[in-house]
Formats: sequence, structure tokens, C-alpha cells
Amino acid sequence: MKKPTIKDVAKVAGVSAAAVSYALNGRTDKVSNETIERIKKIIETLNYIPDFSARSLVKNQSKLIGIVIPQTESHKQLILENPFYSEMISGIEGKLREYGYHLLLSGVNQGESYLDLSVQRNLDGAIMMGIYPEQFYDGFKKINIPIVLIDSYINDSYFKRIGIDDEYGGYLATKYLIDKGHSNIGLVTGAIRKDGVVEKRFLGYKRAIREANFFYNPDYVFEESMSYEHGMAAGQLIANKFPEITAVFATGDMVAFGAIRSLMDMGKKVPEDISVIGFDDITMSKMFIPPLTTIRQNITEKGAIAAEHLINMIQGGVEQEANEIMLPLTIVERATVRAKE
Repeated sequence: MKKPTIKDVAKVAGVSAAAVSYALNGRTDKVSNETIERIKKIIETLNYIPDFSARSLVKNQSKLIGIVIPQTESHKQLILENPFYSEMISGIEGKLREYGYHLLLSGVNQGESYLDLSVQRNLDGAIMMGIYPEQFYDGFKKINIPIVLIDSYINDSYFKRIGIDDEYGGYLATKYLIDKGHSNIGLVTGAIRKDGVVEKRFLGYKRAIREANFFYNPDYVFEESMSYEHGMAAGQLIANKFPEITAVFATGDMVAFGAIRSLMDMGKKVPEDISVIGFDDITMSKMFIPPLTTIRQNITEKGAIAAEHLINMIQGGVEQEANEIMLPLTIVERATVRAKE
């Protein structure tokens, strides 16, 4: 069947196409309320769906928000494989839908630009997760759309930032293990890049180690990617070559899951032989066997706050004084850490 057009609606209603457009936009200064109601009923009868692309050209507003996730590690499918991102996007999408906006999700490889896509799609704004090269941010300033950064440590007042104190989170996790009597603590982590989330958690780990007057051993840092597979590889390495390690801080829950699985495959009991603490408290953490002790951040709320902040900027709401919003962190005690005898 042929898709009905605005001209079809106008013909049935006996009005101009412009009048239909006015009715769709609630322009009571152009058409009467009675005409608007009549046109709405005809639209429903004909099952006419407005062309949002055309309307965005007229209003210079697409109702589209770009969600950008960097693919900066060798493990390329983190968007699809790590529930952290799905929980974050759930919070963003739910809040955007409340205000009539839609999201356009995209991963960005190293060295790629997001500018062309932003201009072609006429994005009203963007939410970017993680860290990017400096020139990436400079490009966004040129197209002049509101942008909110999540988990970014870029020091630029042009952008609004939503995040947590990752250094404190790393410190909190490591100190928790130290307070349980552990001194040989491994760190299983993603690539440590300057001013990135992973680096901050690594620095928190080092601070807790040094504060306790323990020797910082770089051999205890297992660095590659924030993936289940890296956790598996690191757990196997710890079991084979570092029997003195009695506790592990994994900088992401998915990494922790992998480490626990391989440690148990190698004959180690968690937490009887080795304790493991994660970071994020994704939904799967409480379902995992054994349930994961972890550092909790409210991932869904973080996404929702970022979306609401962005919409406020787009709609010209009152600016918040703080350029950065920091959300709280807590320890969730479950079953993967125990006190060392």
C-alpha cells in the first residue's frame, strides 16, 4: 500500500497542506481548534505518519541525540558485550523519551571523526562516554551543539561533565581488601591511559597500597582491556605464576567475572583461596555465582542525569552553576571477599 502523504490528509480534510502542518504543530493562531481536531481524526483514519526529517529541516530541530562510545581498546565489541553500556543507555533513552527525543547510538574507532555524522543527521545534542583525543573535542566546538560528557576528565568549561571519583573508587576497593588482611593484591584492569577512568582507578589502587606501607609491585598489575576475556587470561596467569596474591581488584565487573571463572577453573576457591572485588555493580553482579562484592555506582541514574542535563541545555533552561556533577560510590558486600586468616 502507498504510504499516505500530507497532501492526502489535506485533500480529505478539504484544507491546504500548510493547514495540516499547522495542525500537527498545534498552531491555533493559524487554524481553529475544531480544524485541528478534525485533521487529527483524519490523520488517525489514514494512518498518516509525519516525516520527521522534513519537519526537522523546517524547525532546524531533529529531536535526535547522538550517543558516542569510544572503541579505544583492542576488544571492539564492548558496546554489545558489556552490560555497563546497556544499563547506561537505558537510563539515557528513558529520560530522552520523556521529553520526546530519540537517540542515535554510535561507536567511534581511534582516529575517526564524529563530525560528519553529527552534521548530516542534524543532531540537537550529544552525550559522549569515555575519553577521546583533544582534536575530537575541538571539532565539536565548531558545530556548536550542546554536549555532555560521561566519565571524562577533560578540563574544558565548554562541556558539562557527569561522573564519579574514580580515583577514590579504586582507593576504596583496594583499602577494603587491605582492611580484610590482604597485602599482596593484584590489579586486573583495562588499558591505562592518561586522564582516563582506568588510570584514575589504578592511581587509587596505588594510593591505598602506599598508604598501608606495602610494596607496590608492578608485576601485580595485569593490564589489557575491560573485557571478560582479559579477566580470564589474568586469572589464569595469577593462579600459575603468582600464588602469593591473595586478593584481586578488578576495575570492572565483567573483568572480575572472567578472573573468578579462570581462577576457579585452575582449582582456586573464591573467596576461600583468593578474594575478588569488582567495580560498577552491573545488574549481573548479584546474579553471578558467587555473588560479586563490588564498588557500586548508579549506572542507570548516571545516564538519566546526563540526558536531563543535555535536554535542559538544548531547551535553554537555567544553567547549573556546577560544570561537573559527581555521583556517589559505595561498597556492596556480597560473597567474593573474605578476611584473611
